[in-house]
Amino acid sequence: MAQTRERPKPVLHPDFCKGCGRCIESCPKHCIEAGTEIDGATGLIPVQLRLDSCNGCSLCLEACPEPYGLDHESPEPRSSEPPHIPGTENLVAIAAKRRVAETIPDVRVPMPALRPLVVKGTYASAIGALLAGCRHFFGYPITPSTDGAELMAKLLPELEGHFVQAVSEVATINHMYGTGGAGLRCMTFTSSPGFSLMLEGLSYMIGAEIPGVVVDVMRAGPGLGNIGPEQGDIKIACRGPGHGTTQTLVYAPATPQEMLDLTMLAFDKAFEYRNPVLVACDGYLGQITGRVDLPSYMVKPGLPDWAVWGDAAHRPNLHTSILLNEADQEAHNVKLLAKYAQMIDREQRADLYETDDADVLIVAANTPARTAKGAVAVLRKQGIKAGLFRPITLWPFPIRALAPVLPRMKAVVVVEASNGQLEDELRLALSHADLHAPPPITNVRHYGGIMPQMNEIVACARAAHEATPSRRTRETEAEAAARVLS
Repeated sequence: MAQTRERPKPVLHPDFCKGCGRCIESCPKHCIEAGTEIDGATGLIPVQLRLDSCNGCSLCLEACPEPYGLDHESPEPRSSEPPHIPGTENLVAIAAKRRVAETIPDVRVPMPALRPLVVKGTYASAIGALLAGCRHFFGYPITPSTDGAELMAKLLPELEGHFVQAVSEVATINHMYGTGGAGLRCMTFTSSPGFSLMLEGLSYMIGAEIPGVVVDVMRAGPGLGNIGPEQGDIKIACRGPGHGTTQTLVYAPATPQEMLDLTMLAFDKAFEYRNPVLVACDGYLGQITGRVDLPSYMVKPGLPDWAVWGDAAHRPNLHTSILLNEADQEAHNVKLLAKYAQMIDREQRADLYETDDADVLIVAANTPARTAKGAVAVLRKQGIKAGLFRPITLWPFPIRALAPVLPRMKAVVVVEASNGQLEDELRLALSHADLHAPPPITNVRHYGGIMPQMNEIVACARAAHEATPSRRTRETEAEAAARVLS
């Protein structure tokens, strides 16, 4: 007579049990009871097993929502496979063998030399994201950023990626929270009103130290405004990306080439600092076309050890910005502030044009910087030594590159398509650097979709140059005044 093999009975792993009770409801023999003691490792109350009547039906294992809450008596877990995400087979194989998470590093894969592309700014940014290893896009259509999302929708399915048109910008940023928390590269394109809606979720990502890239194609405001170009988001990008102690790197590209390059850089920095990164351009830059040279490599992303990946090795990981104990919350804020200080120290970027002998300095970013560059050429033909200072990082403002050129300037002209938001960043950076006697600062500003024109910049710079004595003259006058007062 054939022997009947006894079916294995369940084994409880208390540190993985949430005490949800689904196994209790599923057991036909009533072998599982609600727990009474708190597990010291989790703070939860796991269930209790009473297996005298257990027939090994495994219904409790099927009911358990945790991969390792209940297991068979056999030493092997019933499933050690993390969820399958296309294009990550090697990562899955490596992670499945580990019980302790280890970082799987990114790999730069060489690319052959390719002919340049002629593409619009949003397309260049999308291509940069794909080359940086981004295979997850979430977004909600909003002009003038939608072109980038449309290109991602066309290309991602061909690359085994995922494109999700969310129900709103609020949903978009929360999708990014989950995907970035899993250690995967993700992004969105948006424009000013949509960016405003993302700020709460963005602050959650910053607080929980979740990476992601947001490309904000700034348009005119306030309110819904129109779809013309503006730079009216500098204030919230640099000073208010969400509530609480929040800060992000803010890149300000000026050409389609920089849209690609800075988007790629944004992904690297997002994971280096475990923090979202913003790429802020104006509506013109998002739509104009230009020559773009592709890089010599593309990125095959790894998997960070902190990812919430869904397997045993990463099971202890948790992402949260909620710390109910005041001392813990303050300590977390101090940790974030230390990270921001590192960004300020390491990440300032600027482009200086014709500043070696200049005595009038034009400060501009994004598309206005291109117009200002033309103004520099015109002013030099007219005998005025003008130069251009272009911040590539709006935050941190690149004050270390600016400080050495200021002493020989007669005047500074800030050119922007906003109500002084770039100038505010300049003045705040000067104050923090204890540079309290800069040259006279004047400006050229437009709003509502109108951009500064080259003839306006030339006229303003000429007037500032002619109205302001030389730096040396002003220093001599100050010394003479000091002698009189003494």
